[in-house]
Amino acid sequence: MKKNVLISLMSIQYQDDEKNETELLTKAQFYDENECDVVTYEDTEATGFEGSVTTIKVNGCSSASIIRAGTANSVLSLEIGRKHYCQYSTPFGSMQIGVYTHEIRNTLHEDGKLYMKYTLDLNSSFLSDNEIIMNIENTNI
Repeated sequence: MKKNVLISLMSIQYQDDEKNETELLTKAQFYDENECDVVTYEDTEATGFEGSVTTIKVNGCSSASIIRAGTANSVLSLEIGRKHYCQYSTPFGSMQIGVYTHEIRNTLHEDGKLYMKYTLDLNSSFLSDNEIIMNIENTNI
């Protein structure tokens, strides 16, 4: 059963000794699908992907996918200890990026928290280290 929730999402990107943080507080839907926890929300100008819908599917603490559809289209596959190659499309063009996942902590059903840490590369050259920290703030909207 889908629940309307309020999520806070912090995305942290480390690149060339710089730390960039993006925070988003938005309405979302939270539900179970095929033994995965699913959170879906509409992107805004704050994320840089306005006009897209992002869906995060998490399978326990071992794998996840971040699916973006709309003005930007991508599927990032995250699996602990494995590198996946993913197509990443933006309004400016497409590219293939490598995604190596370091950590996934999923306690969405216990305390409404999700943490993911991964490294991105482009043509096998380091692009950035990334962290996503999500909290389900309110399940009564």
